[in-house]
Amino acid sequence: MKVVDMHCDTISEIYKDHRAGGNASILENSMMIDLKKMQAGDYGLQNFALYTNLDRAEGKPFEYCMQLLDTFYNEMEAHRDMIGIVKSYKDIEENWKQGKMSALLTIEEGGVCQGELGFLRNFYRLGVRMMTLTWNYPNELAFPNKREMQENGRSRLVADTENGLTETGVRFVREMERLGMIIDISHLNDAGIWDVFRHTKKPFVASHSNARAVASHARNLTDEMIRALAERGGVVGINYYSCFLHDFAEGESEISHISHMVDHMKHIRNIGGIGCLGLGSDFDGIECELEMKDASQLSLLADAMSREGFSQSDIEAVFYKNVLGLYREIL
Repeated sequence: MKVVDMHCDTISEIYKDHRAGGNASILENSMMIDLKKMQAGDYGLQNFALYTNLDRAEGKPFEYCMQLLDTFYNEMEAHRDMIGIVKSYKDIEENWKQGKMSALLTIEEGGVCQGELGFLRNFYRLGVRMMTLTWNYPNELAFPNKREMQENGRSRLVADTENGLTETGVRFVREMERLGMIIDISHLNDAGIWDVFRHTKKPFVASHSNARAVASHARNLTDEMIRALAERGGVVGINYYSCFLHDFAEGESEISHISHMVDHMKHIRNIGGIGCLGLGSDFDGIECELEMKDASQLSLLADAMSREGFSQSDIEAVFYKNVLGLYREIL
């Protein structure tokens, strides 16, 4: 069973390891994703995000992202016999014919462009083919799913349902659509998501998000969003992070269970159909205990789906066909 995964933070983790004096490699490491684990899991394609925490970037998000970009190319080029960087759908097909896996470059945090359309176009020229508009901080383009609220002298995070895309953000999504860079609405707040629908025409993705009706976290999508995304031809990538999978009771162990992933799949299928479902693991960005521990164990998810009534064709659609269909249309 081939696997196409729309999101991981592995490049950021390798970069941090190198900065600390380590020698982690994409070939083999102690993380959730490396090439050997991907081969064991029968991966066809992995999206590798240049995940940029604006706080960690210390006022230089573009420069920080360029360091991540260098790490990505160094790692992939060192193992080009196993994995090929893809910039078009034809590249994916060619790698498939050669028996190689594919690496698609993405950005997680549109703030790395610092509001400059020229930066966006240059990232496209450098191979970036998907980008989230935000991560967890407001930027020049949009607002994240939560905002800080002062209450009785204390601050707490609440869902941000009010602030939509900025004027710059609207220009960005239109330019991304023109370029053929896939818009990723994961992390974006509700008003911003609806603005993306209003200002674009092509399919887009929520690369690593789940269903809010199943787990109430504001990072997840409402049924209305899922339905609209499906009607647009977009795809939701199931996120394996426990806090987006289940509303845990106080004292309950927050473990990422495969059964919870399947619960989200069943709900999303019921709302938008099997065609809007994909995988978006968030591997190496997950800070919880995992039942499916790394990229080598995806067969556990396929088996669980089969037990819950998903047909073989359904499983193939979720594991790779739906996402590849969108890539064929956009890239």
